[in-house]
Amino acid sequence: MKHSNDPTPVRSGSTARFRPLRRTAKEVTDPARIGEFLRTAHVGALGLSDEEGTYVVPLNFVWHNGRIYFHGSDEGRKADAIKRGGTVCFSVFEEIAVTCDPVPALTGAAYFSVMVFGHCVPVENLDEKTEALQAMLDKYVPGYFSEPLSRTHVDRYRSGMGSPTVVYRIDPVRITAKEDNPPTDKYFVPGRTKEQDLKRRKA
Repeated sequence: MKHSNDPTPVRSGSTARFRPLRRTAKEVTDPARIGEFLRTAHVGALGLSDEEGTYVVPLNFVWHNGRIYFHGSDEGRKADAIKRGGTVCFSVFEEIAVTCDPVPALTGAAYFSVMVFGHCVPVENLDEKTEALQAMLDKYVPGYFSEPLSRTHVDRYRSGMGSPTVVYRIDPVRITAKEDNPPTDKYFVPGRTKEQDLKRRKA
């Protein structure tokens, strides 16, 4: 069933400056599967660039209303890199299992991954900020708070360093997803050996 929060893997008019996926056999294009993965994954990596080079930051996030939201300080390298503008990349990855094979080059992993390319901006609207932070609370600590997050708390809160909480939003221009899902009998478990696999193949 399609969810209202499911992404469109490639947004209209956004493909001209992006190269196509090389390994299309592993590509996932089902918006429902991509959306479900983004809704449930707990950690993503935000890729930025600045005058110091490439900068990748792991962080918690929420996929809400077709966008990535996260929060942070209004100071520091991440904030400065976001202010520079340009396209950012947000990557989410789950390793399901390590796979093994008597041929060393065929050692691999079962995985699902999503990459969101887009523009990252601070959220100025207090209602949108509060809604995004509430969505994060509902995702990470469901049922913990009996009362909804208040606009006043979001507006007045300051960290121990005196900084306000900034909510950032990534507006996607392209979303790609890949998976490798080999049979479970390829999954490695401790104690499994090449000799055992070769013996099974001969049986």
